[in-house]
Amino acid sequence: MPRVVVDVMLKPEILDPQGQAVANALPRLGVSDVASVRIGRRIEIEFTGEPDLDRAREIADKLLANPVIEDFTVRVVNTDETAGAQS
Repeated sequence: MPRVVVDVMLKPEILDPQGQAVANALPRLGVSDVASVRIGRRIEIEFTGEPDLDRAREIADKLLANPVIEDFTVRVVNTDETAGAQS
């Protein structure tokens, strides 16, 4: 069944302390070729019928993201894509 995925990220001009903490820790793990890290959120929405991107955008804009400091994208994925997303 298709799902709607909402990815929420801080706007580029907003400081990301979590991302900075990860970026600062990477050299201690032997990773030196990463310039920066940004941390975001992924929200998956399953509708009872067909995926409704317009409704998902409305939900994201009103509830899932703070439009002052965050941007979001909305897309449809198949459930087999979401299951294979983790390593």
